[in-house]
Amino acid sequence: MIACENSGHNSKDDFAEVSKIVEAGATSKPIIDYELSRYACYLIVQNGDPRKEVIALGQTYFAIQTYRQEIADHFNELDEDRRRLVVRGDIKQWNQMLAETAHKAGVITNEEFAVFQNAGYMGFYGGLDVEDIHERKELAIGQKILDFMGSTELIANLFRISQTEEKLRKDRVDDAETATHVHYSVGKEVRGAIEKIGGTMPEDLPTPKKSIQQIEKEQIARIKEKAKNGQIMLDE
Repeated sequence: MIACENSGHNSKDDFAEVSKIVEAGATSKPIIDYELSRYACYLIVQNGDPRKEVIALGQTYFAIQTYRQEIADHFNELDEDRRRLVVRGDIKQWNQMLAETAHKAGVITNEEFAVFQNAGYMGFYGGLDVEDIHERKELAIGQKILDFMGSTELIANLFRISQTEEKLRKDRVDDAETATHVHYSVGKEVRGAIEKIGGTMPEDLPTPKKSIQQIEKEQIARIKEKAKNGQIMLDE
């Protein structure tokens, strides 16, 4: 709360005090609790005890996110692995937004969402669905196709995802069938644009040998090595 105040925020807004009823033997009594903003959660993780696993994981997460932002600011100077890392991080966030928007649009059940996701891939990959792409990339069971895409393929999929999310919101789609059709149509339009400019079709782009998880592990190791050498502050 002190850190919040000293940074110019009103701590009462970010640490809203609420009452909570707890059982105490045969009786119940109210106790003070707090409803935390996103910013408050960030401050707690950054100032928490790193001996607690959840705090240590949180601090590592923010270190990686900060690193991603730093390299995103110099995207054109990055090597292929680091470009993939940046764009894959963006896709994770946009996929979450797309899932929420699709849910509001009527894509409710797991089955509906699977059909919805497949439609986007099929439109973009010329009729290939997730299973087809997985097989084409020769991936093992459990490996995600997005983790085995080069930066060009990832960027194209990011455009497909972001444009679908925007169109679902803008058109106020309210049923699963229409939402699925929108995803397919957007994927097909993005594919058409690539074809029009003479680009390589996504299914023909090379599959990287290294997964996103491997790249992340290498970057975490690099960050920890810098921490050991006193170049950055990071609890291990």
